[in-house]
Amino acid sequence: MQISRTNTDELNAVIRLTIEKSDYEATVNETLKEYRKKANMPGFRKGMVPAGLIKKMYGKAVLAEEINKKLSNELTQYIHDEGLQILGEPLPSETEQQPIDFDTDETFAFVFDIGISPAIQIDFEKLGKLPYYEIAIDEEMTNNQVDAFRNRFGNYVDAEIAGEKDNLMATLKELDETGAVLAGGISVAGAQVSIQMVKSEEIKASLLGKKAGDVFNFNPAKAFENPHYTKQVLKISDEQAETLTSDFELTVEKVTTFVPAELNEELYKKSLGGDSEVTTEEQFREKIAEDLKNNLTYSSEYRFLVDAKEALTSHVAMSLPVEFLKRWLVYSNEKVTREQIDEEFDHFVKDLEWTLIKNRIAKDNQLQVAEADVVALAKETALMQFRQYGMFNVPDEYLDNYAQSILKNEEERHRLIEKRSEGLVLDFLKANAGLEIKSVTQQAFDDLFEK
Repeated sequence: MQISRTNTDELNAVIRLTIEKSDYEATVNETLKEYRKKANMPGFRKGMVPAGLIKKMYGKAVLAEEINKKLSNELTQYIHDEGLQILGEPLPSETEQQPIDFDTDETFAFVFDIGISPAIQIDFEKLGKLPYYEIAIDEEMTNNQVDAFRNRFGNYVDAEIAGEKDNLMATLKELDETGAVLAGGISVAGAQVSIQMVKSEEIKASLLGKKAGDVFNFNPAKAFENPHYTKQVLKISDEQAETLTSDFELTVEKVTTFVPAELNEELYKKSLGGDSEVTTEEQFREKIAEDLKNNLTYSSEYRFLVDAKEALTSHVAMSLPVEFLKRWLVYSNEKVTREQIDEEFDHFVKDLEWTLIKNRIAKDNQLQVAEADVVALAKETALMQFRQYGMFNVPDEYLDNYAQSILKNEEERHRLIEKRSEGLVLDFLKANAGLEIKSVTQQAFDDLFEK
């Protein structure tokens, strides 16, 4: 076995690896002996098939498997032993690699191109402070969240006459061209017509003031201008809703109006969880403001990531083996063309540069992800998913079990480790690069993403 490396330049190198007969012969022969012992072929007793026949049938496949195994192991070990920081994975040389013939060759020569990760130097003194945006919680934001909870847990109650935000519970019967009820036409009782969903201002105005017992003509297609909503009201198919033009006789059964939930302890517990100790509106608003601040921290952290990524990739002078990376991207993504890679390469480079920078920061400063941190992040992910379904008081046992099921998914586990690792790097940057804290309104914060 021979292996060597030639550096083309600081970012590219060629590895040559030669596997000789003595490196694989014994293992291949031993494997073929095992094949012979297990071979069950007509005309021969088990284990007595001639060795030559076994070799003819399986020799090439066994040889190829052994060569590929040795190639992979030796190449990986060499890269590790030499301390090479490579990008992507080794690629067969387009200019030097000769065809391999497992039928006739006894010595196998392989030539690989590798891309080498560039040296990275970060001068935090020259980097300067990084902006960190804190979103100020104002009264309007708190009021909006209070209203959202009241609307979420509110109810429809009967009303005398219809207003702009009310519903008509009605019977609808399709009419023919003469204005008579169409025999065999569409007919639905208990239909809910939301006045807010009516797009035609003329028709909407005609519905205001209606009361139980009123009967009048109504055209759903003209009123809603949305076949999907027409389908829901009339309980018909998509095809029927798309072509419907008929007028309907609408008989109001009753009018309902939406009443937001009252500000009381029942609402506080529904909104904040059954174990909430909030008993007054003032406490309710304080808790909402606190939760808003915590939730907006995620937005602040995301913006800090965006700004830190931009600042560091701009600050660190970095050269990359561009042609090698483009070849590797095409090689590792079967459905991607070179033209697509060329078009999207700048975005890829930005992400790669950030990955290299944060990995360097993590390595230089021994920022290692602890298993307990990954488990905690999985539990946090689980809790957020439960809360999306209104489940605030989830027993620890449920959280633990759900978190473990998340971590059993290797892809999800890797994502959480990367997220935690990135978080450690961002925390390091806050402490060592310095922050320029900026308090902004929600609108000003949102505007940052429009620039």
